[in-house]
Amino acid sequence: MILGKMKETAEAYLGKGVKNAVITVPAYFNDSQRQATKDAGTIAGLNVIRMINEPTAAAIAYGLDNESDIVGKINVLVFDLGGGTFDVSVMTIEKGGIFEVKAVGGDTHLGGQDFDNRMVDHCVLEFKRRWNKDLTGNQRALGRLRFACEKAKRMLSCTSRTSIDLDSLHEGIDFSMKFTRAKFEELNMGSFNKCIETLEKCLRDAKMEKSCVEQVILVGGSTRIPKVQHLLRDFFDGRDLCKSVSGSSDKSVKDVVLRDVTPLSLGVQVRGELLSVVIPRNTPIPTSNAKIYITTEDNQSAVGIKVYQGERSKSTDNHLLGEFEISGIPPAPKGVSTVMKCFEIDANGILTVTASIVSTGKMEKLVISNECGRLTKEEIEKMVNDAEKYKHEDQEFKKKAEAHNALDDCIYNMKKKIEEHNVKKSVHHEILQVMKKATDETTKWLEDNHAAPFAELHSKKVYLEFVCKPLFNV
Repeated sequence: MILGKMKETAEAYLGKGVKNAVITVPAYFNDSQRQATKDAGTIAGLNVIRMINEPTAAAIAYGLDNESDIVGKINVLVFDLGGGTFDVSVMTIEKGGIFEVKAVGGDTHLGGQDFDNRMVDHCVLEFKRRWNKDLTGNQRALGRLRFACEKAKRMLSCTSRTSIDLDSLHEGIDFSMKFTRAKFEELNMGSFNKCIETLEKCLRDAKMEKSCVEQVILVGGSTRIPKVQHLLRDFFDGRDLCKSVSGSSDKSVKDVVLRDVTPLSLGVQVRGELLSVVIPRNTPIPTSNAKIYITTEDNQSAVGIKVYQGERSKSTDNHLLGEFEISGIPPAPKGVSTVMKCFEIDANGILTVTASIVSTGKMEKLVISNECGRLTKEEIEKMVNDAEKYKHEDQEFKKKAEAHNALDDCIYNMKKKIEEHNVKKSVHHEILQVMKKATDETTKWLEDNHAAPFAELHSKKVYLEFVCKPLFNV
């Protein structure tokens, strides 16, 4: 999606089509990770003529390849601290734009999200201290709190104090607390120090003294944190840091980081053999997303979960990755009980699918390992071509399946309403009988006409709603 959008932007600016592209990847990416990124470019309609390392791209973006005062070689350190990962690279640049990476290091689980999490944990403890109530079981409250903490973290990069204010955070209780830059730094000092330790190790691997580093380039949003910049300046004995790439007033510089991606969409089968996409294709990983699904039958006690990969509307036209079941759903009418299905892909391309019953918290999970982290060029090409080839057919299938489900839901709702009014006697008995007959006939018709086209399914729903309209006017 990112590459496709960039392609569109370039074409709009140039006023003509763009096919060729150079794509950047982290210096420590292996062959399969680089291939996965290249595949994403292909899916976006690009001819990827070359892959280059991100530290090289950062140096080019800063203009170091055009430094007029380069005599022989200069040593450059690129410090890349983003939302989820930390990379550091030591490289040399020769006059004429020859780049050589000497050493790379980093942590694939260190970044802005970790800083947010420590703020969240601190707020959860404060909430418990004040009201003796535990927030950890309330996912919605934690989500709101995490969003507020991230916003506060950004504010603390330009001010020394801010506040977190959330109305009715948990059980109707409003939450408000002051947050200082000093407290933020105290909570995250361990991670900041870890960045410096990784930096030291990278220099040792490059067999280079810190005094030999002539340029320090900052990349990534988390390098805007004042304490990070302060520690770096101290480490390099007061040296100025190059911050143009990580968000200075130079609007011509864009910091785009491309990591491994999911080459095809991932989702679950829902009623009517439809594929419900949870993670769209070309999503950078690591990533996670969750969706809520409702029961489709009265007193449904279990849900079977089939996990698919692909771009087709009909689930069975895609590749089945695995399946499992979660049981123990409390008895309830259709559509009342809910199951949350969460997809999480880690940095190694391992997919974990978790299903949990919202009302009880019971959980089951399926782990799908994909060692190579990529599909073959032919497999990707076929799946992308098929999605385009059968686009109209897939749209018609989805339209019909949704109409079938809508009619089924309509029948269910009308039956419930008829039973309700039968007990209350709020609608004349003879009118109720006409409605019951229409509902029974529609039920029988739907059972005998699973392959009916969209127009017939839709007209049956409109007719049934018209006949049963008095039920909703009482």
